[in-house]
Amino acid sequence: SFFKITAEFKVDGKTLKAELPKRFKTEAEAQSFLEDCTQATFTIEKLEKKPTKKRPAPPFTTSTLQQEAGRKLSFSVGQTMSIAQRLYEAGKISYMRTDSLNLSEEAMAQAASEIGRQFGPEYAHKRVFKTKNTSAQEAHEAIRPTNFGTTQASGDRNEQRLYELIWKRAIASQMAEAQIEKTLATIGISNRPETLSASGEVIKFEGFLKVYIESTDDDEEEEAKGMLPPLKEGQNLDLEQLTARQGFTRHQARYTEASLVKKLEEMGIGRPSTYAPTISTVQKRGYILKENREGTERKYRQLELKQGQVTALDMTETTGAEKMKLFPTNTAMVVNDFLVEHFPNVIDYSFTATVEKELDEVAHGKVVWADMIDRFYKDFHTAVEDTEQIERSNVGSSRELGLDPKTGKPVVARLGRYGPLVQLGEANEETDEKPQFASMRKGQFIESITLEDALELFKLPRDIGLYEDKKMVAAIGRFGPYIRHDSKFYSLPKEDDPHEVNEVRAIEIIEAKRKADAEKFIKGFDENPDVQILNGRWGPYIKVGKQNVKIPKNKDPKELTLAECLELAENAPAKRGRGTTKKAAESTPKTATKASAKKTTAKKTATKKRSTSTKAKKSK
Repeated sequence: SFFKITAEFKVDGKTLKAELPKRFKTEAEAQSFLEDCTQATFTIEKLEKKPTKKRPAPPFTTSTLQQEAGRKLSFSVGQTMSIAQRLYEAGKISYMRTDSLNLSEEAMAQAASEIGRQFGPEYAHKRVFKTKNTSAQEAHEAIRPTNFGTTQASGDRNEQRLYELIWKRAIASQMAEAQIEKTLATIGISNRPETLSASGEVIKFEGFLKVYIESTDDDEEEEAKGMLPPLKEGQNLDLEQLTARQGFTRHQARYTEASLVKKLEEMGIGRPSTYAPTISTVQKRGYILKENREGTERKYRQLELKQGQVTALDMTETTGAEKMKLFPTNTAMVVNDFLVEHFPNVIDYSFTATVEKELDEVAHGKVVWADMIDRFYKDFHTAVEDTEQIERSNVGSSRELGLDPKTGKPVVARLGRYGPLVQLGEANEETDEKPQFASMRKGQFIESITLEDALELFKLPRDIGLYEDKKMVAAIGRFGPYIRHDSKFYSLPKEDDPHEVNEVRAIEIIEAKRKADAEKFIKGFDENPDVQILNGRWGPYIKVGKQNVKIPKNKDPKELTLAECLELAENAPAKRGRGTTKKAAESTPKTATKASAKKTTAKKTATKKRSTSTKAKKSK
């Protein structure tokens, strides 16, 4: 922890904020500083004005587009590339898989013309960017609009938002620098050697800032610095408040999709076309979770100097909250340990970059490709054969936690078929004894769970109480936590913990589910039980066997007759299968669909008969 000093002064009715560049390590040092300041005079020792320039960022490459769309539009990398693909296919943007920063002469001329038309000729500035990455394959231009004069590219909201981002970045790259004047005020303290500093800035000429400001990965971006009130050297300042706030250093930030793309690019892992599928795949396969996590409450100290008095306050803050960050799962950790142990050369961060370099050497005729492939596969094939013999259930996936104090049986944490679990005892064929299993809770990991935490998990399933003279039991199953009552299962909402849910809350959950089920049924028909009118997630609908049919808005679900239901089902458009276009599905008559279904059934029956006949012949 440390203590940061900030000050507020009143200058001509305006507030001047300043801070001490130095940080104090202890509360005692901060207390001493504030007490000295009770008798101090504060004076402007020095005023410095520095003119500076700010240059625009280059136009988008694949990785910078994914990063900026993630930060500014909250798009996932997969969503960004999907939308960009549609814009490219519609002819609105150039090819979106590129690591080139180049713009064609035609594009730069078109951008200059548009800048002059919209903002004035003084805002235009031709600028050529060069790619610093030596492994970049500059086969395409940077990502840009095909026509800078087009500002409305699509009626789809997300397509339009991404197009605007691409348009602004490309246009800004060809605009003049922003002219900024920075002012730095140094404030002296009469009885201390330290000085406070205050800074502000004035934009003299907006340049590219009129169109676009690049975002950063930092969670705590600096606030835009405004103008300082009128100041002069030697001027005395009236102190309004001096604060020493306890702060804490932070651990390295977890990756977002955007910051992970940036890291992959920096380390030369993958190519522009592989960032999105790589990040999507590790999520689909359950190695990574992308989610929000709530922070925890933490106490901190704050010292305040007001009107000559120093007071100490105990404050609380929420820390460690994560928004749309990537978290590794237990499966990821086990698989990663296995790969690092048995395939260190492939898992090495420089593997992709090294292979790219070798392939370039092959392309330039410096290396024979067969020799290069042979060098890799000789060791790799052997490693694969060796690891084939390893029993997967024992690979880095279990950890002994200790002995259960009640039974003396060993407690082990390991990875099971449906996720991480803890196991109490071992199978014994002689006594027919079976081990006891319990699923781990969210946020628990095989390598960090303690014996005490594991023993808590074995308290499930647990009896909550009685309802309608039948037992209520809380447990965790394959599909998550639930309550079992009268041989029926009721899922627990995310906010409820099966280890803590009480009798009252359990009854509420059961009653809520019963009410939802009761409200689901609107109407049935005794003469045809297969036809029902039900309440669904998106409103009332007709269920005819396995077919779900929409109810027209002008129809009252309660007033529908059986004949009307069957007629609506008969006239409903055929359900689209995978790969079937809407037009094709609508053009397929129901009779044709039924005939096709009959043909398929007939074929299956004939195949089955032939198979049975063949088996009979073989057995003879």
